[in-house]
Amino acid sequence: MRRTGTNEANQESVHDMSDEPQPKKPRPGWASHEPRATDAPDDARDDTRTDDADATRSDESDENSGAATAAGQESGAASAEKPGAATDKKAAREERRAALKARRTGWRRAVPTWRMVLGAFLVTTLLLVGGFLLGYALVQIPAANALATQQANVYLYADGSVIARDGEVNRENVTLSKISKDAQHAVLAAEDRDFYTESAVDPLAMARGAWNTVTGKGKQSGSTITQQYVKNYYLRQEQTVTRKVKEFFIAIKLDRNQSKDEILEGYLNTSFFGRGAYGIQAAAHAYYDMDASELDAGRAAYLAALVNAPSQYDVIAHPENRAFVEDRWNYVLDGMVDEGWLDPAERTRLTFPVPNRTTHSTGMSGQRGYIVNVVKQHLTDNKIVDEASLDAGGYRITTTLQKDKQDAFVESVNDNLMDRLDQNNRKVDTYVRAGGASVEPKTGKVVAMYNGVDYVKQYTPNATRRDFQTGSSFKPFVLTAAVENDARTQDGRRITPQTRYDGTSERPVQGWAGPRYAPENEDHEDYGDITVSEATDKSVNAVYAQMAVDVGPDKVRQTAVDLGISPDTPSLDDAGPSIALGVASASVLDMAQAYATLANHGKHTPYTLVEEITQNGRDIALPERRTRQAVSREAADTTTSVLKGVVENGTGTAAQTSGRPAAGKTGTAEEDTAAWFAGYTPDLATVVAVMGQDPVTAGHKSLYGAMGLPRVNGGGAPAEIWGQYTRDALKGEPVSSFNLRLQPGANESQPPAPDSSGGPSSSDDPSSPATGAPDDEDTDSGTPEDDSGNDTGDDGTESGNQDSTGGTSTGSPTGGQSGDTGDGTGTGGGEDTTGGSTDDGGSNRDELPGPGGLSGALDGRRWN
Repeated sequence: MRRTGTNEANQESVHDMSDEPQPKKPRPGWASHEPRATDAPDDARDDTRTDDADATRSDESDENSGAATAAGQESGAASAEKPGAATDKKAAREERRAALKARRTGWRRAVPTWRMVLGAFLVTTLLLVGGFLLGYALVQIPAANALATQQANVYLYADGSVIARDGEVNRENVTLSKISKDAQHAVLAAEDRDFYTESAVDPLAMARGAWNTVTGKGKQSGSTITQQYVKNYYLRQEQTVTRKVKEFFIAIKLDRNQSKDEILEGYLNTSFFGRGAYGIQAAAHAYYDMDASELDAGRAAYLAALVNAPSQYDVIAHPENRAFVEDRWNYVLDGMVDEGWLDPAERTRLTFPVPNRTTHSTGMSGQRGYIVNVVKQHLTDNKIVDEASLDAGGYRITTTLQKDKQDAFVESVNDNLMDRLDQNNRKVDTYVRAGGASVEPKTGKVVAMYNGVDYVKQYTPNATRRDFQTGSSFKPFVLTAAVENDARTQDGRRITPQTRYDGTSERPVQGWAGPRYAPENEDHEDYGDITVSEATDKSVNAVYAQMAVDVGPDKVRQTAVDLGISPDTPSLDDAGPSIALGVASASVLDMAQAYATLANHGKHTPYTLVEEITQNGRDIALPERRTRQAVSREAADTTTSVLKGVVENGTGTAAQTSGRPAAGKTGTAEEDTAAWFAGYTPDLATVVAVMGQDPVTAGHKSLYGAMGLPRVNGGGAPAEIWGQYTRDALKGEPVSSFNLRLQPGANESQPPAPDSSGGPSSSDDPSSPATGAPDDEDTDSGTPEDDSGNDTGDDGTESGNQDSTGGTSTGSPTGGQSGDTGDGTGTGGGEDTTGGSTDDGGSNRDELPGPGGLSGALDGRRWN
């Protein structure tokens, strides 16, 4: 207690020595309620707090130095004083704040202090930098969106014009080098003139675009081309803050990973131009029917203007907007001049390029859908492109089809068949279908096809289907096989065009180990002793069925395959003598390929439908196609010489309208369900078939009464279609005559065949009826018969002598082999004995076109 008193005395003595008034020491728990003067100096307030703090520390020091008991008591007293000191400090702080607020009155209270401004700036900067770094780290360049990668497969004619585009999205990606410089510059002038010098994003332009949008100056994104490309290729089109943020960061990263040219190329391939066209290549075709590489400044400026408002700026769809569109078009051109991309003088000469009102349809109607499906099948069958890759799109497929010939084929079918139908009054006319294919003999290129009236109405491609019998159009393969295999008759005579057979209707074939087979001729007509040439002109079934047995059905089958008939053809393997009558159901395209081999002197080149194929500018390799000698030249040319007679004075005279030397054969399937004409000139082989099919059940139907005629046969509409098409397809081409090398002794007369009409049959019971005996075109009467119980796979029919001129000839074919071999005694592999020009080293050659070369069948002026 004494030490405590001493301390207090010392404190009092110190205070007494000061000139300043001494404050009263507050009691524990007491706080002054008197406010301090607002103008009291800060130092005085600070000193007061300091003195209080010093006094407290002094008391605590004295208490700690006392005895234990005294220390405990004084400790309690100090503890009682602490709450009062804290309260005093709090009051002092509040007084300071009140004093500061008192100084900031009126408008000054709304103005932040410099400390506040600086703090807010620092915080904002930290947030922005942190947010940018975080966004840059988190946002990655994603995979392209599904829409951006979808492309159409573009199918083109041989001249580059578009046939069709196959795909949900009309887009064809092209490299920047395939886009004209004018097109590149026009888009830059319209969308981003500083593209090559600016950064990936332009915050000022974004802010300006947002301001213009808000103030009603039009919807403007302010995005660079890089940002627009990111939106098109990687993101979606929705207008959201999230998408805009992603676009910002992806654009920055993309600018670091890709060159400006790559970004511009991507932008031009993904932008939408209206009319369903994505990318500038598709747009160039949609509006001007040309490739992007061909765009000039005027057309390019219009396409560039479209990007701003594709739907509204199509002046064909919205002619009321033309003034606005022309303003935009002028803006683009002026920008090109300003940037030095367009010569001012050229600019003044440009006029507004109105786009096409209509362009080539990219749909599947008409022949387009058929062509797309047939070409796709060709690509997959030949393992050029697999189906999955085709479905992914992006292929540019240039076909071998020639537009002028394709158009000529369609027109000929319409003129000679479709326009003659009356589907409202004749039910049978609703069954009529047509198919056709035309092949260049020397190259194997398919230059035209006819598959049906309209793909959206009839889906099955009639040129490639294999379900209709070929009828007697198959007979030439029997003759070719006979010559190729040096075949002989049952009595040992060599088979040539002049070999004589018994042409009696229903004559049983000789030497056949199978069931009795005795085919009928047309109208059951008996021809008696007849040469192979005559039997070909008149399509005599009895002769050709016997010849097939003489040669051997297996050899006939192999020859057909060698010429170009698919080995998978239905009813080809299991046919006996009926193979000669065309029970096999080959496709029109296969038949055209086989006849093309005959036209090319026995040289076979596999047909092709594809000239070139690329994917995104990369060439796709096509399989090598090798030409081979399928049959000897003598075998092919001898068959050609006989088939010339069919056109000149046989069942195919309607084909003379081609105006060119031609060879061909008619054919009619059983019950008149299909009629064929297969023929060729030296330059073009074409096959046409008219078929009957129920549109509801798809079953085969007879064509009796179609077009108002008693029957439809190969010498009618098919030959007429062939003649008109061949004339138009070869219009302007020089007329070529056949250059033939015939089988030795091809024109030598032979003695009549021994009388075999009553000879033994291969059947055990000669009197038994023919089982499943196929008929040919000559077996049908002029009226329909109910043959529902017959097996449709066993026989074939063909038209008889319809459209023949002046009846039938029983002599050698008009313009026949005498004109091919000179004196008819050519030997030594068909050496030329006429002294005329030769081909392939001494081949026989037809005489020049005209009365001499065709024995007067046609006036020479017809060939001019």
